[in-house]
Amino acid sequence: FYFLLIRPQQKKAKEHEKLLKTLRPKDKVVTSGGVMGIVVSVQEKSVTIRSADTKLEVLKSAVSEITERAAGEA
Repeated sequence: FYFLLIRPQQKKAKEHEKLLKTLRPKDKVVTSGGVMGIVVSVQEKSVTIRSADTKLEVLKSAVSEITERAAGEA
């Protein structure tokens, strides 16, 4: 039971936490709501992204993936 349900969720949560810690300006991201944009700034609990000439402030936890890293990032 543990290895089928709980462990994979913990592993996924840890990977998501690592992703959020590595967010940098100019990264291209997708939010959990499906909004795609470029990170403008990163605060402690929120991220400002630019999408279609509009700036949006979203919670860091709403960022579901980084589609492209900023130039110079590994």
